[in-house]
Amino acid sequence: MTYTCIRYEQNGNITTITLNRPDVFNAFNDEQSYELQDALKTARKDENTRVLVLTGAGKAFCSGQDLKAAAGAEKRSFIDSLHKRYNPIIREMRNMPKPIICKLNGVAAGAGCSLALASDFIIASENASLIEVFINVGLVMDSGSSFFLPRLVGSARAFELSTMGNKVSAKQALEWGMINRCVPAENLDAETQAIADYYAAAPTKAIGLMKKLLNKSFNSDLETMLEYEAFCQETAGSSSDNKEGVAAFNEKRKPSFTGK
Repeated sequence: MTYTCIRYEQNGNITTITLNRPDVFNAFNDEQSYELQDALKTARKDENTRVLVLTGAGKAFCSGQDLKAAAGAEKRSFIDSLHKRYNPIIREMRNMPKPIICKLNGVAAGAGCSLALASDFIIASENASLIEVFINVGLVMDSGSSFFLPRLVGSARAFELSTMGNKVSAKQALEWGMINRCVPAENLDAETQAIADYYAAAPTKAIGLMKKLLNKSFNSDLETMLEYEAFCQETAGSSSDNKEGVAAFNEKRKPSFTGK
């Protein structure tokens, strides 16, 4: 598929999806949301993709919904927009059996903030920031922010950030556990590449199973998780990567994982 609002690039086992509407800070119109859905599905199905990098073109990561585009359209149903446009993106990201790295190159606002928080690993430029901007237009958090934010920063901070629309700098986000790395802007490309290279060579099947375990742990008790760990471990134990890892350990060499 040829995209007009995103870029889809593959380099070895690393696939990069770039939101590409820099003139509006990569704000979402209908086309960009549907293209991102399609790109995520393509990456999930592609056996050569073992890690996904999500970023934005220009100065911003994503400024959320394009309010000008929405205002120019016919009367919209918010529930339809979420069910058809945003929620499928978040579900696809969390169900992706591969790690998703958010390369946070600039501001992530509104649904853009939700998009970042739905990623598995966030590497941010020191110039980047996150903001739950919904309150400024009299709306509530959506696209998963009400799920991810309190789990990352606690209920007190989540209430403040969502109801006051405070901007969180990358440095503050790192201190609060919202992101994994905060680096100078000039080092963002190199740091992202290093992390992507690691995951591109890692045992992808095991990572996908760990992602399922962590997702399930949010709403499960210990007994449930013990049972699910056993199930996932049985699956991982039958993988080619497990056999390779054990052989490499015994032969005192670096393993060569294939992701299978």
